[in-house]
Amino acid sequence: MFRKRSDGIESQEGPLLTHESNQNTIHGTGSNTGFVAPINTDVEHLDNTGSWQRKKDAPNKTLAGPLNVLSSKYESLDYDICENHLLLDEERSRGYKYVVKKNLARWFIFLLIGVITAIVACGIDITIEEFSKIKYKTLKYCILTILPVAAGSGIPQVKCYLNGVKIPRVVRIKTLAVKVIGVVTSVVGGLAAGKEGPMIHSGAVIAAGISQGKSTSMKRDLRIFKYFREDHEKRDFVSGGAAAGVAAAFGAPVGEYKPLCFLFGEWGCLEEGASFWNQSLTWRIFFASVVSTFTLNVILSTYHGHPGELTYAGLLNFGKFDKDFKELPIFLVMGCIGGLMGSLFNHINYKLTVFRMRYIRRKWLKVLEAALVAAIAAIFGFIMMVFINDCKPLDKDPTRFPIQMHCSDGDYSAVAAIWFQTPESSVKSLFHDPPGSHKFISLGIFFLLYFLLSVCTYGLSVSGGLFIPAILTGAAWGRLAGMSLTTMLPNSTWVDPGKYALVGAAAQLGGTVRMTISLTVILIEATGNITFAFPLMLSLIMAKWTGDIFNEGIYDIHIKLSQVPILQWEPPPLSNKIYASEVMNHPVVVLKTVENVGIIVDILKATPHNGFPVVDPCTERKSASLPRVFRLFRALGLRHLTVVNDAHEVVGIVTRKDLARFHVWRHAGRMGVEQLVISDDS
Repeated sequence: MFRKRSDGIESQEGPLLTHESNQNTIHGTGSNTGFVAPINTDVEHLDNTGSWQRKKDAPNKTLAGPLNVLSSKYESLDYDICENHLLLDEERSRGYKYVVKKNLARWFIFLLIGVITAIVACGIDITIEEFSKIKYKTLKYCILTILPVAAGSGIPQVKCYLNGVKIPRVVRIKTLAVKVIGVVTSVVGGLAAGKEGPMIHSGAVIAAGISQGKSTSMKRDLRIFKYFREDHEKRDFVSGGAAAGVAAAFGAPVGEYKPLCFLFGEWGCLEEGASFWNQSLTWRIFFASVVSTFTLNVILSTYHGHPGELTYAGLLNFGKFDKDFKELPIFLVMGCIGGLMGSLFNHINYKLTVFRMRYIRRKWLKVLEAALVAAIAAIFGFIMMVFINDCKPLDKDPTRFPIQMHCSDGDYSAVAAIWFQTPESSVKSLFHDPPGSHKFISLGIFFLLYFLLSVCTYGLSVSGGLFIPAILTGAAWGRLAGMSLTTMLPNSTWVDPGKYALVGAAAQLGGTVRMTISLTVILIEATGNITFAFPLMLSLIMAKWTGDIFNEGIYDIHIKLSQVPILQWEPPPLSNKIYASEVMNHPVVVLKTVENVGIIVDILKATPHNGFPVVDPCTERKSASLPRVFRLFRALGLRHLTVVNDAHEVVGIVTRKDLARFHVWRHAGRMGVEQLVISDDS
């Protein structure tokens, strides 16, 4: 709901305050005495002298998709701990045993999160493996699913939730069910999608469901863990679930690299979205990651015929590599190429997503689009296998299901070996196939087609992740680079095309998602070679720096396309000349001490922020700078911040959307701060 301010700018919301007939005041109620503060509804407006761009006369209706719009439908989660005399008296009456019981329950929940997340990961992996066997052995089954609910990897939604944004139905049990079924059918059906990304979302849903002891979707309440039914408690468990999902998706064997194996779940959760962190939460998330990794190893080792050995490397394992320091400059160049390719991927996908949001809005159109992309993927693969003659001796075939196609007896089609495998197996083939296993033309065409298919697939109404498609795309052009070096330097023994496939995969993934620490640890665990950490980190850093020149990471782009008011770690740079009086919503909305019920109901319906500074609110002066207001709001996990003048009169209120609309733009080495439009379109 937009309201016209006195300065001509449309305001989305205003604070609800009480006042008496002669003087507007805020009165404390309940057990707290609160404070009394006069309200000044005449707010002075400062001139905009900073370097930021201000958009006046914001329209009510905006086109879907542009990055300069925030939606008014999202609210902040309530991370503030309720404190009053009744609550304090109740906690004191329960005594020390209650505190111990609550802490033990926390650890038990994190144990369940790790176990169940690993079981779900194993179920997805084993199901895909078994369905793939049927598909590749018979070539008669074509599995296709269209699931508009729980589409995509779910990582942007989890990132927003951990940032403090209330995303409807993001951690419901129905979402988990659709996610599991969707990712299995998407991967087996041949779409350019992976199963690793959705595991993070699955872990978050499992954590949210267990910690609350009830299911809204199934309308069941087990009446357990009631003391954890608060937003700040649920947030911590969701962080643990996301970390357990990362550990299950990219976990390594419990052995040589045990410290990294357990810790990178925490790094992934922290780097990708967890906005509130503390020491005790670190230990509990570490515990959930340990349990998830251990459980996954036990189940998958048993499934693969090695019970009790704990040697199965999780859902992702690429084998080991060696390096030579003379290759570091080549790795740096490949990092730059990965950054360019990643930024191109993000730009094309952004344009395509905007097109989908504007024109492909009906369900039957989404079904038709997904079916069309799947059909194109199958047609492309078939055309390549038929028209490209790339036959290799069968004894060199690294695949489990060799396909002869038009090759002579004793040979197999190398093109079919790339297309007719699970994406993880195709990646491993590109990493470890011996030199001469692929032709330049086959890898070049595969790279181009799979790059375009990945761009089109991410954003479809199907469940699927981005990690493996990006890795497979990068592995293709990376191996091409290695084959080119082999041709130019035929006598160099240190040139291994598979090694360059790994670096290309890291650069492509880093240039797309713009993560460094987490991806380095993930790829170290997947290769089982910690000595390769330095070249991987170099290529990832170069990919991120190069990509940041042109646009943001793919997850941040999709968050902005969703118009979610996410708050970054730091306030926008160069924003010291923007003051609280320019950020806040005003004039204030007031009530009389004795008011008509109808008026109260109307104001409650028209005021969506659900925050009423009646008793002891957090306050800040109107002359405070935007960075100070941002850090206070962000660090305390607030939903609302009351703004007062020098006389301690309430002049406005700041919410998440007011801060999120000040956005930093970067392009071609330049940057600035702009003010986004807040739209009531939903």
